[in-house]
Amino acid sequence: MKPASISFTAQLKKFETNGEKTGWTYIEILADQAQELKPGHKKSFRVKGMLDAHPIAQVALVPMGGGHFIMAINAAMRKSIGKRHGAMVQVNLQEDTKAYLVNKEFLSCLADDPPALDFFQTLAPSHQNYFSKWIDDAKTDNTRIKRIAQSIFGLSNKMDFGQMIRYHKNRN
Repeated sequence: MKPASISFTAQLKKFETNGEKTGWTYIEILADQAQELKPGHKKSFRVKGMLDAHPIAQVALVPMGGGHFIMAINAAMRKSIGKRHGAMVQVNLQEDTKAYLVNKEFLSCLADDPPALDFFQTLAPSHQNYFSKWIDDAKTDNTRIKRIAQSIFGLSNKMDFGQMIRYHKNRN
């Protein structure tokens, strides 16, 4: 049986002020569209597919109430499609059931810092993935190494991903 898929045109929107989502660029997935992908499901789940001609995988749909979801469109996706908030984008999605694998180099470094590893293991898998995806999105080896070091530092100081990002942003 072929997995359900949906295709639609969406406008890239941006949260001005919305807690941890402030500044996010996103698209909306309406309740009836989400039900086509994963009937009866109201919690976050991962999708794969295309944004215009840009392939995506392991991207979370986040519930927003009333059965509606949003999908964050990160900087790498926006750059690839060449669009900013306000633009229209062609979307094709289906559920992504492939298990997410945390960056092996990051896990190896975590193993060398037991307090960081212990705190990392207390985080929900989706929050663990924030660290790994950020590391995987690095375009150069130097950036990847810097992000691993920043992540280990943050985790050893019991910072979640958002706290770690804000800490390092405020230091620069």
